[in-house]
Amino acid sequence: MKNSVCYYLLILTMSLSNLGYTQTATMSKYPIIPTPQSINYSNKEVEFTAFQLQQNEFKNETDQLLIFLQNKGIKSDVKGIVIQLIKKKWHDSSEAYLLTIDTKITITASGPKGIFYGIQTLKQLIHKKGRLLIVPEIKIRDWPAFKIRGFMHDTGRNFQSIEQLKAQIDVLAMYKYNIFHWHLTDDPGWRLESKKYPALQAAHATSRMKGHYYSQEDFKDLVAYCKEKHITVIPEFDIPGHSKAFRNALDIKTMKDPKAKKILLELIDELCSLVDAETMPYIHLGTDEVRNKEEYVDKDFIITMINKVKENKRKIIVWKEGIHIKEDSTSIQQLWATHLPEKGHSFIDSRANYINHLDPFAGMARLFFQQPCRQPKGGSLALGGILCAWPDNNINHESDILKQNPIYPSMLFYADAIWKGRKKDFPQYWAKLPPKGTKELAAFSRFEKKVLNHKERFFKNKDFSYVKQTDIQWKIIGPFDHKGNTAKIFPVEKIIKPNYKIDGRTYQWKDSIVGGTIHLKHFFGFESYTSKKEGTYYAYTTIYAPSKRSQDFWIGFQGWSRSGGRRGGPTPKQGQWHITNPKVWVNNISISAPVWKQPNITVNSAEIPFVDEDYFYRTPTKINLKKGWNTVLLKIPHKKGLFKWMFTFVPIHKKGIHVTLAEELIFNSTFIPHK
Repeated sequence: MKNSVCYYLLILTMSLSNLGYTQTATMSKYPIIPTPQSINYSNKEVEFTAFQLQQNEFKNETDQLLIFLQNKGIKSDVKGIVIQLIKKKWHDSSEAYLLTIDTKITITASGPKGIFYGIQTLKQLIHKKGRLLIVPEIKIRDWPAFKIRGFMHDTGRNFQSIEQLKAQIDVLAMYKYNIFHWHLTDDPGWRLESKKYPALQAAHATSRMKGHYYSQEDFKDLVAYCKEKHITVIPEFDIPGHSKAFRNALDIKTMKDPKAKKILLELIDELCSLVDAETMPYIHLGTDEVRNKEEYVDKDFIITMINKVKENKRKIIVWKEGIHIKEDSTSIQQLWATHLPEKGHSFIDSRANYINHLDPFAGMARLFFQQPCRQPKGGSLALGGILCAWPDNNINHESDILKQNPIYPSMLFYADAIWKGRKKDFPQYWAKLPPKGTKELAAFSRFEKKVLNHKERFFKNKDFSYVKQTDIQWKIIGPFDHKGNTAKIFPVEKIIKPNYKIDGRTYQWKDSIVGGTIHLKHFFGFESYTSKKEGTYYAYTTIYAPSKRSQDFWIGFQGWSRSGGRRGGPTPKQGQWHITNPKVWVNNISISAPVWKQPNITVNSAEIPFVDEDYFYRTPTKINLKKGWNTVLLKIPHKKGLFKWMFTFVPIHKKGIHVTLAEELIFNSTFIPHK
């Protein structure tokens, strides 16, 4: 009897274990971004070749789902799987939804927003297999942690076509963003047509992309396109700073000129006349970075603008830090840099969210580990967050904005934080991945797998500059004091050993460093590996290659922000990886720097577009690897006054614009003795 009980317990344990394994496999096959609040995967799948979508009141959402299914080659048929869209309130949020898939597919929500987000999740779950569509049996209860989940583009400096913007709006909608913050004006151009003041689009007013602006019909078209996808457009007229195009157009020498106030009031009225207040409930007036005397205004100027926005029945948003108006108690403050909200003000968090500063690898750690609004979920004051793209520098083509900034990877990583929320803030991981073996790295790795799954399914024809990085391992040592000479040679270059004694100090390697990009000292002061302002680091790893090969690598040092000119120093001379004289050795062989297209360009060069400065949009570096273990040693010097101290070294496969990690190569930071 005892043996029989043990046998049945063993069978039950094995069955439960297999069920757990099957559910894990199902989760891996059907990853959802952003992560739902509550999700229960079954171990079963549902196959269908046709569908019947039951009639309901959600026409806009139904039409979009029909188009999606028909594009998958699946037709409507009375014998097909039943899809129900049910109106029923079950949660306080109008964006909440229930999704159940078993013998039928049911999405339940209190209104169209929730139905729409349930459909976005369903679209991610549908796989095609020949003539079949396959979905998992699943139950999801989901709602957003934050009211505002946004993305901003600066089209004042660099115009983007409506077509390129719409392609990005489609992605934002799939990942449950609900705000498009449209920065329409800046020093280089006033990009929204004014019929009252057409001089705003004149060539003499515009310093970049002359003749490129949005007609009022373009504007209304994009607002309507966003509305179909439950995305609210927040237009921004950035005043009184960033107003050079405005002043040039209308021959205004200073924003204190009474004419400036009069015209801006009329422009606000004109903007609000284009779209009703229900569809476009917010107007953003900027007020940040007023740094030049011709931009100075008194507080009455700003109060008058705020009252005009309110007169048009819109809510007012301003940047914080912007012009402080003590009498203003109602504006919503959009936070940037390290600025805190004023007591009692609603706020939108854009701190540490500027894509133009982000590296495609280390930047994703920041978006994953930061807690929006620095709290687990939104509230009456903490409205949410907006991810911002500020590529200030001039560009050669609008597509460069997508190539030279990790736009799409950032959307996915931030979507999870702003929808799901974060129970805890991890500022220690804003500039670096957690160490090998930690539960935090395991969590990032799990989400990374989801991102890469989505990349393969939905982004093959888009610029998506992210590959798997959690298996890349390093040792680092330093910083050695080079006494101002970045070319100084240290003993690490001659022999690899566990420690070194130099100038009476013992240096040891730090292990368990993970990632494709390593910030040694972060440019915004986030926690990294040193607080020193200069010195020389070395990084070491080994790579196992199953065969002899010529391998493509992404290699970069110090990196660039796509704003503020060439912040961090002039571009390198030919023969240099960077002006700080970094070096790369693979199997003790020095690897030559790229042949630069724009060598030795000065820092103050915002009007000269980037072309090949960063690793992820230039031709990869080819390196010969031998079969077996290959040693990699990097030298990363830094000196005072420069912006970034970092390195990137990632083996890739590239086909067209699609890039993947060379996963057949194995990283191990264990020392291999010199032979």
